[in-house]
Amino acid sequence: MEIPVMVGAGLVIIGAGIGLGKIGGAAMEAIARQPEATGKIQTAMIIIAALLEGVAFAALFAV
Repeated sequence: MEIPVMVGAGLVIIGAGIGLGKIGGAAMEAIARQPEATGKIQTAMIIIAALLEGVAFAALFAV
């Protein structure tokens, strides 16, 4: 394996981790502001997080 490919995959995974943190933080803030919309917010958060994790796994397995 080439080093640049491994570095690129690592950056994708780090970016996914940062993105998941931002998604979680924004969802918790939204729930705090509007508790009656908790179900909709959690559903959207889980779908987005699953898609983001899929991208991270694809980058990991591409190496």
